[in-house]
Amino acid sequence: MMTGLLATPEYIRASLSHSPGDTTKTVARKLERQAVLYDGTKRFTFLLTEQAVRWAVVPRAAMAVQMDRLVSISHLPNVRIGIIPTGTVVGRGPMNIFTVYDQRLATVETFTGRIIFQDARDIAEHLAVFRMYEHHALFGEEGRALIGQWAADCRA
Repeated sequence: MMTGLLATPEYIRASLSHSPGDTTKTVARKLERQAVLYDGTKRFTFLLTEQAVRWAVVPRAAMAVQMDRLVSISHLPNVRIGIIPTGTVVGRGPMNIFTVYDQRLATVETFTGRIIFQDARDIAEHLAVFRMYEHHALFGEEGRALIGQWAADCRA
């Protein structure tokens, strides 16, 4: 699935549909967190598989809007979005969402919660996996063209 930093409000709401109770505040907090993407002092590289981008969390028209958001965000000078298309031969498959914040912190998201890693060996392993995926990803205009094609498919 898409990380909350890249998600549209509709996508966030749909991703929380299994959560008990009112998720309005959670959606609002996730949207507020997206402001960090516009902080030019911070750098972001997101790697997404084609399956994650195209997984139909919301109806087709809303998926197209979600994909448009990815393309838009990819134009920010401090944000890189890499796409790993289906069919790309990668020796190790992604088993879960993970985030490497820096040399001191990494997190892994599971169905039941988040695991926090602060041990240098764990972080080094996640960085190595990240770099391996990054090597196979399409960035810039090549990645945007692919996402744009998928968005057009959703609109067709």
